[in-house]
Amino acid sequence: MKQQTSFADLEYSARRKPTRREKFLTDLDRLVPWSQLVALIEPHYYRGERGRPPVGLETMLRMYLCQNCLGLSDEGIEDAIVDSIAVRRFVGIDLIERQAPDATTLLKFRRLLERHEMPVRIFALIREQLGQQGLILREGTIVDATLIAAPPSTKNKEGERDPDMHQTKKGKQWYFGMKAHIGTDAHTGIVHSLAATAANASDVSQTHKLLHGEEKHVHADAGYQGAGKRPELKDCPAEFVIARRRSTYKRLDKTDPRRQLIEKAEHAKASIRSKVEHA
Repeated sequence: MKQQTSFADLEYSARRKPTRREKFLTDLDRLVPWSQLVALIEPHYYRGERGRPPVGLETMLRMYLCQNCLGLSDEGIEDAIVDSIAVRRFVGIDLIERQAPDATTLLKFRRLLERHEMPVRIFALIREQLGQQGLILREGTIVDATLIAAPPSTKNKEGERDPDMHQTKKGKQWYFGMKAHIGTDAHTGIVHSLAATAANASDVSQTHKLLHGEEKHVHADAGYQGAGKRPELKDCPAEFVIARRRSTYKRLDKTDPRRQLIEKAEHAKASIRSKVEHA
């Protein structure tokens, strides 16, 4: 998406080495079939016949995909558009001309997509495009989940809590919102599958929705322990490479060869899973 070049953009472009986030978003911009996705969603998008004109469909789509690929909350992607030139360029926002869409606008867009069962179709189109170009090797998938905190206004027209939003605890902190479950190609780091649930849904319960079926390996953190034994994955031939819980080996002395071996193995697993982090 073309936009006006500012002095900050010129200074940013003068740098010799692009950031990992910038390189990832540049590749994503080039590879995603934008016109096909816009045509898919457009029949269901707001007409703007009343009130303020709606934000452009492609802008909202880019914001939505960027959020999911970078694992950001609704407020997080709103802030990233302001803070990051790479994100701003990808989404196509010129802050001189207009503000970034806020978290509530993105929440409404996500609900529209989910109401018409669009997320699965969107990522199927992206997966097909990448597969045609040989960019998804299909040998491995990394699965992960991201909590997306709900904006302050979470009530519906009846003044009740949104039934799609729930409370959950992560570490010592409580969150209210939803959860995005993401399947990422282990070779390229590109998202190929997405499932959205309430925040209190377990990560492991959504594993089967994030696989394309041709994986030889599935990589995940300790929250996915037991994934390969679940009924919906009983016929999955892939090897599940799941992180161990620290509690299973932290009792061993740090000088114990067993602990050192386990920690090396866990470090190797984590280096593969880091593909899902582009920030």
